[in-house]
Amino acid sequence: MRLMHTKIPMIACRTLCALFMGLGFAAAQVPDHPDELQFPRLDFEPPMSAEFLHDLDGIPVYLAPSSEWPLIDLTFTFKGGAFLEEPDEVGLGSSLGVMMRRGGSARTSAEELDERFDFLAANVSTTVGSDRSSASLNCLESNFSEAFGLFMEMVREPGFDAERLRVHLDERVEAFRQRNDNPMSVAFPRMQRLVYGDDHYLAREPTLDTVGAIDGDSLRALHRRIFHPGNLVISATGDFQPAQLLDALRSALDGWQVGESVGDPPAPVHVTKSGLYHTETSQKDLPQGTTMIFARGIQRDHPDAIALTVMNDILGGGGFTSRVTNRVRSDEGLAYTAVTLMRPQVYFPGIFAGFYQSKNPTVALAAKIIMEEIERIRSEQVTAEELERTKNGFIEQFPQRFASKSGMLSTFVSDHLTGRDPNYWRTYREKVAAVDQGDVQRVAREHLDPTNMSILVVGDWDAIEGGDLEGRANMSEFGEVEHLPMLDPLTREPEGERTPTGP
Repeated sequence: MRLMHTKIPMIACRTLCALFMGLGFAAAQVPDHPDELQFPRLDFEPPMSAEFLHDLDGIPVYLAPSSEWPLIDLTFTFKGGAFLEEPDEVGLGSSLGVMMRRGGSARTSAEELDERFDFLAANVSTTVGSDRSSASLNCLESNFSEAFGLFMEMVREPGFDAERLRVHLDERVEAFRQRNDNPMSVAFPRMQRLVYGDDHYLAREPTLDTVGAIDGDSLRALHRRIFHPGNLVISATGDFQPAQLLDALRSALDGWQVGESVGDPPAPVHVTKSGLYHTETSQKDLPQGTTMIFARGIQRDHPDAIALTVMNDILGGGGFTSRVTNRVRSDEGLAYTAVTLMRPQVYFPGIFAGFYQSKNPTVALAAKIIMEEIERIRSEQVTAEELERTKNGFIEQFPQRFASKSGMLSTFVSDHLTGRDPNYWRTYREKVAAVDQGDVQRVAREHLDPTNMSILVVGDWDAIEGGDLEGRANMSEFGEVEHLPMLDPLTREPEGERTPTGP
């Protein structure tokens, strides 16, 4: 066999030699153990929102130009949402968010608007949430002028096409029929009702009657209350010149009537009652129970909010490093997911909750273990290692909030709408670093009371209440159970009553 020889130019030889020498030098610098690796300190200061804020005739506009991609990402965010619904029109806000995008505009049919957005490769969306609403446009810089004109048509004068509205409402009713099929779709709304009360906007559910009453007039009425410049904050990032974009915005907003600004959502008046609750799904003989352990939590800007976030991460919010996950999943093998959550609300106290799904006989044991961990974090200090790991995690992950311009602007807009201190993020890491073992124990004692928590179990009670075969726990240890009837999927009225049983 004949060997083929390839000549390598002298300059290539020198390059290869330099490369190999560099690799040899780098290899010589590799430490013996990963623990010896050293990295330069990351010095990161979060940007201040004021650096990106412009005033457009009284409307706040946050702009972050970027030439990385030939795109423009524009969002209109409005204060106001489902909390503005009357009790007999629950679900109207959600339908408004869908139909603004689906229903065309007053000047362009739904079909034509879809076709033109598709032709322009413009991604357009609208949403109405519980307390804020938005409309977003993402498109090529070269197509922005035309796409933005269509976007403004849709936002200012939505068409609410009658046939598409009929289809949408039929889809909603069909989805209602499945509300009792999934344990989580039963558990979460029930928990909201128990915490906030049936009449509060966070607990209300749309029904066949409330959705059936939705029409073009009711959609337009809610649209007028939310979608106007008096509730508006604008943000944009992408390939644009700020002065030119501001001019385009000013022209597009010209003549748009400023309505009455929306106030803050109402706080619940319901007093949360602790207890043991049970309800079922439409699926009988489920092999596992879905459980929520919960109590009223804190408001977002509570002085203990950061210390509680650290505490919860150690307790059950930190995944595999947290105590609840370790004991319930790793040590006992009782559940695939077992977590605790801190869900503060901006305008009133929110919810603290623990969640897991376990085989019916071990539902009680998992609940007992979580209660033990809640009591342990109240009665003894966390370890220095747990605290350091959790705080370092929060501090090291902090820059990710500002890693993208769109994420940064989303933070600025949210803070603007909710009145958060502009300096909050500048001092966030220092406040996390200042949390000590005593702080963690103190906030756990003050804000977590196992005797004042509720347990909601969704599943086959007869298979759950007796507990595990080893006799380590049963549901009678948590008091007398109140059986909550399933709610009719269409009316949300009780389907029937079950006789309560004692311990």
